[in-house]
Amino acid sequence: MEFLSWTVENYVAKVTINRPPANALSRALIVEVNELMNAVEHDDSVRVIVLHGEGRFFSAGADIKEFTLINTGEEFTALSASGQEIFERLERFSKPVIASIHGAALGGGLELAMSCHMRIVSNNAKLGLPELQLGLIPGFAGTQRLPRLVGIPKAAEMLLTSDTISGEEAVQWGLANRAYAEEEVLAKSMELATKIAKKSPVAMKAAIEMLQYAKSYAYDEGVKAEAQSFGTVFVSEDAQEGISAFIEKREPSFKGK
Repeated sequence: MEFLSWTVENYVAKVTINRPPANALSRALIVEVNELMNAVEHDDSVRVIVLHGEGRFFSAGADIKEFTLINTGEEFTALSASGQEIFERLERFSKPVIASIHGAALGGGLELAMSCHMRIVSNNAKLGLPELQLGLIPGFAGTQRLPRLVGIPKAAEMLLTSDTISGEEAVQWGLANRAYAEEEVLAKSMELATKIAKKSPVAMKAAIEMLQYAKSYAYDEGVKAEAQSFGTVFVSEDAQEGISAFIEKREPSFKGK
């Protein structure tokens, strides 16, 4: 891949966005996000993904220069739908994805980060959706994910003013999980990922699926699906190992089966 690279250690894939100077989200980079998922989805050596940006930013937004190469509204609609499909797959991905954000996550960069299951940010990071400054709106489901994370009033403020918020504010607003000093963000993200990677891949996949029910379905449907999933997970080898390890007072060794 041209813009994404990764290394794997202790079941954690550290994925680096490297498209200097701003790690802008080109169409090619977004396609690589999909290719990344293809590459690791059935790779048993990867249980958790940490996504971070090389250089000064996580991602400062979409590649605006590419917009000048698009001539019709239909083409922009197709671009938006394609990006939404990939980001939706990321949000539903069977392995946890943590966005490790420093510098800035703006526009499409924040939309990418919001598609991840968790966000760890630097205290002084800038997060925002500034598209209205260009006479545009977010196109990769930012108008839908942001209010689900922070509520409609705060989402309206961010969208309509184009103002950014700090990493510390993002935690207070519910947009990010935790904030650290910039030099600690990646290490803390990896620490969290390593902790999660010790859990059962079978149970993690089921938990992520249930979180999607909470977003997309009525409560009654969600609890029925949870009961079904609980039964399916219970008969897995991982569940039996976890129960045995608890009784025997030892650390479980999960195999993802």
